Amino acid sequence: MRILVIEDERRIAKDIIKGLEGAGYVTKHCLDGEDGWFRGDSETFDAVVLDLGLPLIDGLTVLRRWRAAGRSMPVVVLTARDGWIDKVDGIDAGADDYLAKPFRMEELLARIRAITRRAVGQASPLLVNGALQVDTRLHTVSVGNTAIPVTPLEYRLVAYMLHHRGRIISQSELSEHIYDQDIERDSNALEVLISRLRRKLGSDIIQTRRGHGYVIVAEDAQR
Repeated sequence: MRILVIEDERRIAKDIIKGLEGAGYVTKHCLDGEDGWFRGDSETFDAVVLDLGLPLIDGLTVLRRWRAAGRSMPVVVLTARDGWIDKVDGIDAGADDYLAKPFRMEELLARIRAITRRAVGQASPLLVNGALQVDTRLHTVSVGNTAIPVTPLEYRLVAYMLHHRGRIISQSELSEHIYDQDIERDSNALEVLISRLRRKLGSDIIQTRRGHGYVIVAEDAQR
């Protein structure tokens, strides 16, 4: 999953990015509100971590502009320790959650998991579709009662597809959301990755739609 981090304090941003990438997320970082607003308005992200006290354009203005433009990605706003007014204003502006500084990385990760689940109508941290299960807390994958060893990249792919099960996902969208670097975004590499996952999970779990992309068919739709 792809997370946009908009934080002007470099030390805090570095810690957030390290924690998110250690948890398997792909991150993009902006140091000011103007760049952050543009990125969020022109690119696709699964969630945003948004500081409110940003240079050039403040975080509340960034958030209001996104929501006015119909940008619906879930957002966690970062506030000062005693900034209850900021929290209220952030929620009213369209934030999905807030976190007061200083905070523990584990709490931010839990909130990211929660808002990304809610964004796709999923309440539980355990994603289940038929025999396939992904635990978003432990980063584990299993089929039936059998744990399947997967690499971090394989986990990112199957977790992203399971979050969006039932929807055909193009190669370009998959590449954008699972690879850290642009140079890794190669269609042949993605096909190899999916072939490897099919050998591990079963050949019918990730299905190809020629000319369109890939899909994990929702269990209800298979009946």
